[in-house]
Amino acid sequence: MADDQPTTADDDGTEESAAQRRARRAQFLRELNEARELRDRVQPRRARAARMRQQMRMRTFRW
Repeated sequence: MADDQPTTADDDGTEESAAQRRARRAQFLRELNEARELRDRVQPRRARAARMRQQMRMRTFRW
């Protein structure tokens, strides 16, 4: 890996703007949330168990 290349680059070598990065991140988070909702609908028992585990974690978390 060469040190002269930017860390966030497109295929043509241009560095992406902060707005483009935020837009890509927002799209990714929307798709991730959609995938989680789909998984919860398809596997309700596992989703319920995950919710219970999360509730226990929150109950035992010390601020």
